[in-house]
Amino acid sequence: MADGGAAKRPKGAQVEERKVDWRRWKQERKAEKKKWKEMKLLKKLEKQRMRELAEKEAEKQEEQVEDKGRHYTLSVALPGSILNNAQSLELRTYLAGQIARACAIFCVDEIIVFDEHGEDVKTVEGDFEGIGRKGKACVQLARILQYLECPQYLRKSFFPKHEDLQFAGLLNPLDSPHHMRVDEDSQYREGVVLDRPTKPGRGSFVNCGMRKEVQIDRQLNPGLRVTVRLEEPQKPEAKVRKGTVVSSHHPRTVSGLYWGYSVRLASCLSAVFSECPFKEGYDLSIGTSERGSSVDQATLPSFRHALVVFGGLEGLEAGVDVDPNLEVTDPSVLFDFYLNTCPSQGSRTIRTEEALLISLSALRPHIDEAVKTPSNS
Repeated sequence: MADGGAAKRPKGAQVEERKVDWRRWKQERKAEKKKWKEMKLLKKLEKQRMRELAEKEAEKQEEQVEDKGRHYTLSVALPGSILNNAQSLELRTYLAGQIARACAIFCVDEIIVFDEHGEDVKTVEGDFEGIGRKGKACVQLARILQYLECPQYLRKSFFPKHEDLQFAGLLNPLDSPHHMRVDEDSQYREGVVLDRPTKPGRGSFVNCGMRKEVQIDRQLNPGLRVTVRLEEPQKPEAKVRKGTVVSSHHPRTVSGLYWGYSVRLASCLSAVFSECPFKEGYDLSIGTSERGSSVDQATLPSFRHALVVFGGLEGLEAGVDVDPNLEVTDPSVLFDFYLNTCPSQGSRTIRTEEALLISLSALRPHIDEAVKTPSNS
């Protein structure tokens, strides 16, 4: 019996020891739990820090992408009467083509065709009435400029057969960045909204000159010209491609791409300024004349919207004389700079299509220097 009692005591001791172990285990468990919570909190803080870093990096990348954009515009104004100097219908059309090519080469964003003969035309709805008759020169020039700016695959949609475009096939193409080939990859494309039924909640279909149509993010009226940003990545097996409609200046301001020019008709020289499409107007205006000061000495200030104005056969004075809204006789007072872009010229006259190339070439380094200068505003 004594042996049995002796045998039982160690058992009680073991239970007591177990109790002590259990308490220690509880404390250790508590400590581990606390440590685990601390580790979890540290991981959470680390994740948050990484997320903030990723967001900052994304913002930086967005800023870099934004920095690629071109935030200034260049506009050119010239009289439609320059077409009246051409000796045939073919030469008249070719002259308009030369103007378009020069403006595309120097990345002109807006062409204003103003009337210096009192034709008073504000739209391109009209017909050219033939060589020898003064009239409709502004309309014809504007229509040819619009035709050449439009990508080839969209021309049938926007330009029905017209006498003004009879010899447009003779003209050299602009070959601007927005004039895409069928298989050419690009982030942006110009397109026309198609008259096709779509499912509720889905966007319209657009012809962007590719093998597949593009479905955009919203419903728009058929026949509308739109700029589409194509989504990436695109599934090769998909029947249509997906895209988002953006403003026509988005490729220029965000990606720095030249995306063609707009054409505007002005009834007189003063309307070039008063009907400016930009809210703040043109903050830099340059008139060109052989009576101006030399372009070599010019220093242009920083600007957002620049305007360069060219005269016709009789110079800018002719436009000033017939303008009912102007009381001045000297055109130089209308501009911030009145420049001679070809000093010591060897010919008595420089034709407008020649002056356009000469002036934009001479002004380009001055413009590049001006846009590098930070604006005071």
